[in-house]
Order: sequence, then structure tokens, then C-alpha cells
Amino acid sequence: MFMHVTQARYCGDYKVWVAFNDGAAGEIDLSSELYGELFEPLKDKDVFSSFTLEGHTLSWSNGADFAPEFLREQISCTSVPVNF
Repeated sequence: MFMHVTQARYCGDYKVWVAFNDGAAGEIDLSSELYGELFEPLKDKDVFSSFTLEGHTLSWSNGADFAPEFLREQISCTSVPVNF
């Protein structure tokens, strides 16, 4: 199955709640992944929180994105947020 993000919501700091097309959902903390030329700008929380869903994954206006398979592996819990 080709993995892709179907929903996402900013949770604060560098955390995002995401849902995938295989039914998995949960929170991901990307704070330890924000290094390198493309990802350094995302350390600004206003920039980080401005992601969109594009090309089946989270994407930022500077061209940064994460492979959906990588994001799927990073889920720390599998709960659905209230009022999503």
C-alpha cells in the first residue's frame, strides 16, 4: 500500500497529530528532525505550524517535507484528538 497522510493538525511545539490511509493515527514529535539547511527554518514555531498537506505528506512553503513512511514510523500513540 502506498502510504499517505490523510489528515494533520498542529499540536504545539514541534508536534503534529496525523492520520494515515491505513487507519493509523497519532502524535508525532519532530523536534529532533529539524536540522540541515531545509529543516532549520522549521525551528521557528510559526513556520513549523504553517504546514499543509501536499503530495500525500506534510509540506512547508520552503520546500521541506517528510516522507509519509517516515512519519508513520514516528507515531507515539494512536488516539484521535477531540474536535478534529
